[in-house]
Amino acid sequence: MSPTNTIASDLGLNQASKRHLLWIGATAGLELGMAYTWIANRTNVVRACSPQAAIATDSLSGGPLPSIAILAADWPGRWALRDAVLLSKRWPLLRIVSVASSLVDGRRRSGPVLPGIEEVSWYDFPSRFECWCKDIDAGRPSLLGLPTTARREERLLESIPMVMPAIGRDGNAATGSALTVSLVASQAVDLDGLTDLLTLAGWRITRSGCGQPELDEPADVLVWDIGSIQSSQLARLRMLSANRPKLAIVLLESFPRGDSTLMALRSGATAVLGRPFMLESLRGTFLRLEREGRTGWQIGKRTDRQSSTRADLGPCSLAR
Repeated sequence: MSPTNTIASDLGLNQASKRHLLWIGATAGLELGMAYTWIANRTNVVRACSPQAAIATDSLSGGPLPSIAILAADWPGRWALRDAVLLSKRWPLLRIVSVASSLVDGRRRSGPVLPGIEEVSWYDFPSRFECWCKDIDAGRPSLLGLPTTARREERLLESIPMVMPAIGRDGNAATGSALTVSLVASQAVDLDGLTDLLTLAGWRITRSGCGQPELDEPADVLVWDIGSIQSSQLARLRMLSANRPKLAIVLLESFPRGDSTLMALRSGATAVLGRPFMLESLRGTFLRLEREGRTGWQIGKRTDRQSSTRADLGPCSLAR
């Protein structure tokens, strides 16, 4: 079995609604490989090595316009502003997003390099993509609809009504997600922040506490602020997953890496998000749970899946 097929089986991917996406850049490596494998099983993907290759090919001629273009950044400085300009000139209404590996993550936290391009870490990408699709299908512009000159503060303000659907126009709590949530954190201050944030967003908190989660967590979803993934926590995760196989477990880790994330997924985690996290990432994770259910995410599950449509635009030489 090839490494790509192994990753696909480990992630428990399934086929869902289709949309046209343009992936530009590397798919090698565990982190970008997981991000690409998930999106390729969720969406019709056309893959190109560079913006020039995507524009020059005839594969897109006469076909549907891509909904979103992904610039896969496997190291800092992979893409320049001229690359985004080329894509914008070819497809003026194209939404452009940069997906960053761990090598780019540290630089990303200090500020984006490409003006006007939303940059997303590889581990947050699947959940945030779910939010973008939900907003686009509902006729909302989503965060990708903001002008390229929008500042970080403006993007934050615009995200508030998008990621807090449970708050009505009059300020009163409306009907939110049907999922119930348990919260666990290492420190009390982190637990208080999580509790206030998720309560304000409209999710129902059934239990919260510090330390390690109980084996009989009563909620549909456990949000565990794990800090950093250690062997003892993986052992607890396996016991919890075995005791509550239908419990969705979302881990919050300071700097998720490909190897530790894959071990957590294989141990029973549903998703691993970075901390500090965006509420949009958590909302997207909940949307995926409501659409697919926990069983659709079981790690190591072997299912017969129909391959998604992909087109590779020529050989890729992506060595630095």
